[in-house]
Amino acid sequence: YGLTTSGIKQWYQRRVRGSKYYASIGDDMLGRVYNEKGYEPMEYFEELELRFGNFRDLAESYPIWHGKHDDLQELDRAVGYFKGTFRIYPLPADGSEPPPRMLQNAPSNETIDLKVRIYVIKAKDLQPQDPNGFSDPYPAVKLGKTKIRDRDNYKPKCLEPKFGLVYELDCTIPLESELKVQIFDYDYLSGDDLIGETKIDLENRYLSTHRGVCGLPKRYYTSGPYKWRDSQTPKEILEDWCSTQNINPPMWQGNCRVKVAGVLYLLSDYEVKGKVHKDWGPADDRLALYVLLDNKLVPEHIEQRTLYNPLRPEMAQGVIEMFVDIFPKSREIPPPINITPRAPQDLELRVIVWNCSDVVLSDVSLAGEMMSDIYVKGWLKGQDKKQRTDVHYRSLNGEGNFNWRFIFPFEYLPAEEVMVIKKREHFYSIDKHEEKHLAVFCVQIWDNDIFQADDFLGVLELHLNRMPKPSKFAKTVSLDDLIDNDKGKEVQVVSLFDQKNIKGWWPCYCDYDPSIPRELTGKVEMELEVLTKEDAETKPAGRARDEPNENPRLKPPDRPATSFSWFTSPWKSIRYILWANYKWYIIGALLLILIIAFILIFLYSLPGGVADELFKMFD
Repeated sequence: YGLTTSGIKQWYQRRVRGSKYYASIGDDMLGRVYNEKGYEPMEYFEELELRFGNFRDLAESYPIWHGKHDDLQELDRAVGYFKGTFRIYPLPADGSEPPPRMLQNAPSNETIDLKVRIYVIKAKDLQPQDPNGFSDPYPAVKLGKTKIRDRDNYKPKCLEPKFGLVYELDCTIPLESELKVQIFDYDYLSGDDLIGETKIDLENRYLSTHRGVCGLPKRYYTSGPYKWRDSQTPKEILEDWCSTQNINPPMWQGNCRVKVAGVLYLLSDYEVKGKVHKDWGPADDRLALYVLLDNKLVPEHIEQRTLYNPLRPEMAQGVIEMFVDIFPKSREIPPPINITPRAPQDLELRVIVWNCSDVVLSDVSLAGEMMSDIYVKGWLKGQDKKQRTDVHYRSLNGEGNFNWRFIFPFEYLPAEEVMVIKKREHFYSIDKHEEKHLAVFCVQIWDNDIFQADDFLGVLELHLNRMPKPSKFAKTVSLDDLIDNDKGKEVQVVSLFDQKNIKGWWPCYCDYDPSIPRELTGKVEMELEVLTKEDAETKPAGRARDEPNENPRLKPPDRPATSFSWFTSPWKSIRYILWANYKWYIIGALLLILIIAFILIFLYSLPGGVADELFKMFD
């Protein structure tokens, strides 16, 4: 699309990074770029707490209820939590020492300052809050006394919004440990309604030996679009994990062998020899990462967390897809990753309709000749703006000449190969809702009529990503050139987005009745070109043949003299219709009229002349 080398690199990294999500959820089409490059997807599962036992491997959490022990009606809300554990051991009969105490490696009671990043990807299956059966959702986060309501990023009329937002908050545990992620319904006049929320205990995640602070990817990349995003290297994490597990530190034997808890791990067991990605980090860090993953530490993931509303605590209100990273401020904090949804590109489709050929003739002229007043109509499917050429009047042989330019600006997502169309449902609607459509250009041939509805003659639909290759000459065009031809013949397809410019002839057909085979009703010669917004500004062109009539310059079509509208050109109608077809009859009629007039004048003048002669004789 005319990008510079650095622009192409940035576009590629955005495209690959964006497709990691789709590859992780199993969408082969939208995630194919990621899969083709050999990257590993993230885990995609339910809430982390369900997978890792609520992160209570270090201590249990017991709610502290408000109220008195003898008044159960007041025990209606938890005012805090006690975190600890209880163990009961029988006293040894021989007087030996009891088992070792729990929590020997528990962290100190000092407060810890943390940086918390909340990545909100999307929500789905939300309960509607508005009378129209939709909601206008936006996310909100609450941690301690910090509250963020992101009303500016609400998604109008949507039950499955894609957010792609990142929020950074500071907290101190154990003083501020409960994170709330909420989805609200945006309202213009009244207060916003809570759709649902989910709660996460950050302290449990931070203190757990499962290390629920930052998911571990399956590979250790030190560069590229998936650069390591943790504040510690895999070797540092492995050493800390061994300490919390009360086992000996890792014993390294070179860079490719390590013994942990009496088990020997080899790098060759995890990687194919000789196949090392250029973006991978050192061998010892890669092996440390494999050891951590084998010991069930939290992997890189996307959580699907169920949303609940306190007013209806037993009924799910939807699902939010998200993940949370937790970093102690005492370490260097890496930058956040970009999860912004793909932004569509501003493109422009230019279509030049040059000629038509072999169009069916649907009208009968005053002279009894078969003819059609041909014009061509075109539009992008999903857009309401249709454009049409001028009319080639009185085509007697099915040919039409136009030299007419259509221009269609549109937004396009290359990775998904769809157009993004934003429109208001009603004229009084405040917000535009977003629709996605395949990039399909529709062409229709019509016969123009003045006193009745125009006659439809033929249609052609071109999928711009997969369109049949056009023919160079009109005489070689047939319905077999279509992708879905009746014979099942394979045809060569091209992408306008790859070739940028395509010119040639395509067939048009009529299929009123699907049970009847298609009929070839015309052929159209067009030139299609797609440009970025920047290219369109540097190569200006006007619609039809209006100024700026450049790139290329379109001359008025060379139409025959018989091409005119009889309604607006009566003298041409007399010359080219009546005279051309009936001149001998007209000449004969005029001669006959002259002869008759001569005879009548002769008969009228004869009695007076005879009388005058008789008077002269008698005189």
